[in-house]
Amino acid sequence: MTKPAQAASPAPVDLVIFDCDGTLVDSETVATDVLVAYLAELGTQLSAEVALARFKGGRMADCVIELEQMRGQPLPADFTKVLRERIALVLHQRLQPIEGALELVKSLKVPFCMASNGPLKQIELSLGVTGLLSYFEGRIFSAYEVGSWKPAPDLFLHAAAQMGVEPSRCAVVEDSLPGVQAGVAAGMQVFALQPEQVEAKLPKQAKVISRLAELHDHINIAG
Repeated sequence: MTKPAQAASPAPVDLVIFDCDGTLVDSETVATDVLVAYLAELGTQLSAEVALARFKGGRMADCVIELEQMRGQPLPADFTKVLRERIALVLHQRLQPIEGALELVKSLKVPFCMASNGPLKQIELSLGVTGLLSYFEGRIFSAYEVGSWKPAPDLFLHAAAQMGVEPSRCAVVEDSLPGVQAGVAAGMQVFALQPEQVEAKLPKQAKVISRLAELHDHINIAG
């Protein structure tokens, strides 16, 4: 009699590295709405769908360059400053954690940290508004401090080094293509949170999950 195949055991993990925007907090749609509204004031029409597809997970400076190319003229000198101020105001009013985020971080029995392309002040604001900050204090790594942004692997490698864990023993949880690419380039296990349509260009090494709760089925994060 043939025995039924057994499910593969979850891979051992010594550190979970989370992205922030779109992974633990639902800030991508909020920031995109603010961006689209601000651009409209400046005479540039851009849909939220197009803006999210083009700029999700990207570096702000690169987004500004692309927007100026689209417009055929420079943006105001204080565009980034004003945009961040407006985003911060709306985050205070609208930001919510991603479904299952609080439950997940409360259940983790292995070390975890955050590595985000965003500036530290914005990361702390987002985590504070959503009740997540206390779980990450002292373990937040920003690309602005490292001087390297995803999809380069440097930020994830820096976070792993600071936490004292080999890259191969790290699990990265990301929602954006640049973040997933960075995790793969760093030699880490990568989980791509794709609750709706799966990004077509995701590297084959990434495991797709539709909900944060699915992490428990894929990796050993219970200690």
